[in-house]
Amino acid sequence: MSGFSKKLLHWHKYFNQRQMPWKGEKNPYKIWLSEVILQQTRVEQGWNYYEKFIQRYPAICDLANAEDADVFKLWEGLGYYNRCKNLLFTARFICNELNGIFPKNYEEVLALKGVGNYTASAICSFAYNQPYAVVDGNVFRVLSRIYGVEKAIDSTEGKNIFTQLAQENLDKKEAALYNQAIMDFGATVCKPANPQCATCVMKEICVAHNNGLVNQLPVKEKVLTKKTRNFTWFVLSVKNEIFIHKRTHNDIWQNLNEFYLLETDEKNNWNNEKVSEFVNNQFSINPLSINISKEFTQQLTHQKIKAVFIEVKLKTKPSSLKSGEWITKNNIPFFAFPKIVNDYLSM
Repeated sequence: MSGFSKKLLHWHKYFNQRQMPWKGEKNPYKIWLSEVILQQTRVEQGWNYYEKFIQRYPAICDLANAEDADVFKLWEGLGYYNRCKNLLFTARFICNELNGIFPKNYEEVLALKGVGNYTASAICSFAYNQPYAVVDGNVFRVLSRIYGVEKAIDSTEGKNIFTQLAQENLDKKEAALYNQAIMDFGATVCKPANPQCATCVMKEICVAHNNGLVNQLPVKEKVLTKKTRNFTWFVLSVKNEIFIHKRTHNDIWQNLNEFYLLETDEKNNWNNEKVSEFVNNQFSINPLSINISKEFTQQLTHQKIKAVFIEVKLKTKPSSLKSGEWITKNNIPFFAFPKIVNDYLSM
């Protein structure tokens, strides 16, 4: 077992407080149902639907024998109705063709309509403790940061790398516990926009944390296809020096400089309290002062950038920021920045 896996299972046993009605469930029908509901659906929304389905259809043949209209009515509001069609098809297949017995073999589970690699791994590991690692967004993010993997998670090569890495780290004897632990860890600690780095049990072995790359990982290729992107640049300063680094990924403004960047799917409504929490989580340092700019925009050929600059004065330089450099404010004109950054600097 890897050092990461040991730490993860220790965290799961003593510190994981995340509650969900399907956690620890061994019934493959209920696990499958929860996984189908959670496809393209947040846990908070899916929770209530899951409980309604289990109450109405406690066993798979109850669902199989239900009227289509009744099931679709119960599904109402979840969207992506093809999931509901597959749910009914598979329930009827298992009830009518397999005598209501959910398959145990991974390949047979994978062959069920609407079931992909992730769902098959979840069912086989949670229901039968079989050694299949789940690989979802949480797992991508955790492994990318822990091991400092910069391959795009949505590329074929990246998916293969992370699938192999997930399988290598899997505790084969405690597959169900391990899979639940890594997903919960990604959802509650190693979060996308505001990871809890300051108190994280992994920070000593985390490549991203130790090299100031938490905000840059995981890498996504498809981010380039977004029409609108939301940037927050943290202008970190210590006395008369400001932190900058060069953009190196295959993205807009390659080789130009920028400040510490956080890109999020949704627009952030920052205030001083949120900024202070973020900075403390990232660097274990409390800001001396905070100043939040107005929103800046830049229209590029295929996408629009919306950006906010947050000036944060610190007492000391964060030890994890190793991928850039600290320059004096007087030297800023000698470095090349994107137009939107120069618009901010010229205020």
